[in-house]
Amino acid sequence: MGADNQQERPSGIASYYITGFVDGEGCFSITIQKSKNVKLGIQIIPEFHVSQHQNRAEVLKAIEKKFGCGYIKPNDPHNPKDLTSVYVVRNLKDLQNKIIPFFKKYPFVSSKQQDFEKFSKVVDWMSEKEHLTKSGLIAILKLAFSMNASGKYRKLKLEDVLSCLESSETVCQNKEDTVRTA
Repeated sequence: MGADNQQERPSGIASYYITGFVDGEGCFSITIQKSKNVKLGIQIIPEFHVSQHQNRAEVLKAIEKKFGCGYIKPNDPHNPKDLTSVYVVRNLKDLQNKIIPFFKKYPFVSSKQQDFEKFSKVVDWMSEKEHLTKSGLIAILKLAFSMNASGKYRKLKLEDVLSCLESSETVCQNKEDTVRTA
């Protein structure tokens, strides 16, 4: 770098390092769960997270500091064999104002870019309150289920969730409570 560009050099952790790290160790996911506290009975929770072994959690702390939001927690505190920590951002405003603009400026070069774009669209729709309408919720569900195709935590099919939205509460009580698109 020449002297003219030194003022543009990022302080702390480099931005493209974060993008590369998240590409390997991070995920954009949409959790879908039944809830009696929301109008249509299905709650949508967008989440950005990055995991790392607890011995190298300083990377997560640097990412948390860079974004100025979210929190770090043990990945699975009930499993003593799980020695990973995870940096999590779920707040819709933080996702919309910090996380998404960052990854738009520093995009992925892998297929994770497609999942990020879908995630970004879901967050935009939620900020526009689309998830509070039946047609908006259906569109969000369809987009969420098209993410993270290998989703190892996915327990239900899209059709199962849509049938819960269409049918009575008693039919849905027999279905899983939470679906994650990661």
